[in-house]
Amino acid sequence: MKRFHFLVTSALALSTVLMGAQTAERPLTVGVIGHTGQGNYGHGEDTVWLKIPQTKIIAVADADPKGLADAAKRLGGVEAFADYKVMLAKAKPDIAAICPRHIHEHRDMVIAAIEAGVKGIYIEKPFVRTLAEADEIVKLCAEKGVRLAIAHRNRYHPVVDVVKQLVASGEIGELKEVRVRGKQDQRGGGLDLWVLGGHGFNLATLFTGPAVSCEATILVEGRPATKADVRPGDEGVGLIVGDEVHARYETKSGTPLYFDSKKGSWTKGTPFGARLIGTKGIISLQIDEEPLAILERDGQKTPITTAGVGKPEPIKDIKLVNGGHHGAIRDLLAAIADKREPLCGPEAGRETVELTLAVFASFAADGKKVTLPLADRQHPLR
Repeated sequence: MKRFHFLVTSALALSTVLMGAQTAERPLTVGVIGHTGQGNYGHGEDTVWLKIPQTKIIAVADADPKGLADAAKRLGGVEAFADYKVMLAKAKPDIAAICPRHIHEHRDMVIAAIEAGVKGIYIEKPFVRTLAEADEIVKLCAEKGVRLAIAHRNRYHPVVDVVKQLVASGEIGELKEVRVRGKQDQRGGGLDLWVLGGHGFNLATLFTGPAVSCEATILVEGRPATKADVRPGDEGVGLIVGDEVHARYETKSGTPLYFDSKKGSWTKGTPFGARLIGTKGIISLQIDEEPLAILERDGQKTPITTAGVGKPEPIKDIKLVNGGHHGAIRDLLAAIADKREPLCGPEAGRETVELTLAVFASFAADGKKVTLPLADRQHPLR
């Protein structure tokens, strides 16, 4: 069965799953890892497992006593641990849900989960802080057969494969460029690149192929950024620079990829996500919105659904596929069963981290073009 038909069939089955259909097999056990005050539990990545009959939460870990007590109650009175390593050793879950939005502990949590023998890992984005951390995780997952999925939720939406087919068939003519934007709110610039740009990158490279170079301009209050402007970023991302970022990537396909973000420039209707710009039209991929994809052509905007352009969406509860992690988790469970990589696995996560760090690498090289893959696997602003 082709991947597209598999995804649509799986998504169509979601309504039955949400209504409580049970699986004949033993549910896979889940250990939830959070850290109250250090990114908490992401965007419902702890509670979503309660709605998936194929899984059962058996334990939660949080270093904060109050946060731990609240989480244990929220998750149905499961066993609570102050130390996630102790939880992994004693509870021995099949799956580790690594939920903190702050990423400075992500690497250690993933390594601990792999060493504890989990079958799968679902981790909040951004993935990790450096390419060295990503390299280590990619290698270990491959060696141990662990299936790791990253919470770039939109990648798991079944309409993405419809968009791929439309672009390949020439629906928007020749693809000339792809543009990614963050939210451009108070995090605009370097932090927006890290925290939200990854959503767009993760979709964009499906159409451009891998990037081979990056050239970036970074500004602070309208002037060129200097090394004196480098500072620790929020959410554990490490050093960042700039409240305005403009980057151009060359790709293997020859289709250029752009990223732009300026602090405080968000307005209603400003696209957050990726825009596929062709000679006959544009397809906008709206992150965490429904419909995810919109065709702009001949002065009209038409939603794209899993049934096609302008057709009614046949999948009930499609918002949960895209916005509630359900699509991602169903893909992870299938990946574990089929011994395949998830749609957004560790290598895809590494690519997104590299696209992010390439911007800072260009800044460190005085705005010159840098080639990818980056030779320096550590943080370029260190």
